[in-house]
Amino acid sequence: MSSVYIKNVNIINPFSEEPLEERHVLIKNGRIKSLHTEESFLYKDHIVIDGEDNYLLPGFIDSHAHIMANGFHKEDIMKDPLSYYFYNAVSNMKATIDAGVTTVRDTGLADIGVKMSQERKIFPAPRLNISIKPLAITGGHFDHYLNSGFDMEIAYPGFPVGTCDGIEGVLRKTREVIRARADFIKIMASGGILSPYTSPDIAQFNKKELKTIVDEAENHNLKVVAHCHSLEGIERCAKAGVKSIEHGTFIDKKASQLLAKKRMYLTPTLVVHHTLIKEGFPVWDNFADDKVKKLKEVVKIQKENIATAYEEGVSFLMGSDCGVIDHGRNLGELKYLVDVGLSPLEAIQAGTIEGARFFNQENELGSIEAGKIADMIIVKENPIDKIESLENNDNILTVIQDGRILKHNPIF
Repeated sequence: MSSVYIKNVNIINPFSEEPLEERHVLIKNGRIKSLHTEESFLYKDHIVIDGEDNYLLPGFIDSHAHIMANGFHKEDIMKDPLSYYFYNAVSNMKATIDAGVTTVRDTGLADIGVKMSQERKIFPAPRLNISIKPLAITGGHFDHYLNSGFDMEIAYPGFPVGTCDGIEGVLRKTREVIRARADFIKIMASGGILSPYTSPDIAQFNKKELKTIVDEAENHNLKVVAHCHSLEGIERCAKAGVKSIEHGTFIDKKASQLLAKKRMYLTPTLVVHHTLIKEGFPVWDNFADDKVKKLKEVVKIQKENIATAYEEGVSFLMGSDCGVIDHGRNLGELKYLVDVGLSPLEAIQAGTIEGARFFNQENELGSIEAGKIADMIIVKENPIDKIESLENNDNILTVIQDGRILKHNPIF
């Protein structure tokens, strides 16, 4: 593996608003070998990138994305061959890398084969932590059975169906996704905004089912994350031992205090709702009007409630829900986190070191430090001063993952 020497950059770590100015970074064997204040000419035979006084950040970690999905349109599932589903995902992963995201916590649909392909560097892709298939109750969010009798759920050998009910049912299904090599368990603990037959304010999975899932996951040293808009669902999940709430639309002060006390994460995914309201749905989507109506009802409420959660000390992860919206728009979430109260540095922390901490990988990922894996990006502007600059992929000049240059504009 070629060594890389990055000179003349200002390093922004998730520990301080003040950048480390005029640094020079040596990458060797996929890791950060050293950081220097003085430029060395001993590395002229290495790959040399002149940062031109731009900004070096750790590669971002998107803690809520669906790398295999492109809108979750049932019509596509009906007409497209299964192989196209996988080839299309290659483009999704390249768009994610180009956006500056080097690691994804995939909250549903990526399987072990996709993860192996990334690990073996078959194509450019973010490092993946996978949940395989979200667990859902019969008739709940992510149950794809239609009243016509057709079931639109994608399933194939090695990729289980996610619908389950009752203590024995959820126990078996949890074990099935663990057998399929899940890194964590994802559950649907409330109805959804985009699923036509469920309501986001209704809790799903009862208390005993939730506790069964969490206990079995913990038996395998795995964490559980929960799609959950419902206030009742959030409280049930917190008491059951779930480690991260996704979306959290109807969270209130009391529930926020509960999450903070239990040191649970909240992944708001604010960008997806704003994007869908602005851009709408395909004209052929028979449920488009219903989806937009539900979105408009919750987006203002969600912003106020997430701000309350921040004020009560809840810890945040950055998640975009890309896959529902176009891939490559991941870092647009950062400005919405700032809008609900986080400082730019805290938003960057949510998208770097906190994402690493969730999987106990903070000694490997999430910051620019000697000894860590060389996942990093070079950007034009200081995001502490202008956080919204990160949502423009043209500002992401260079992306390095495991010491390999996956995106690079001609700046050297």
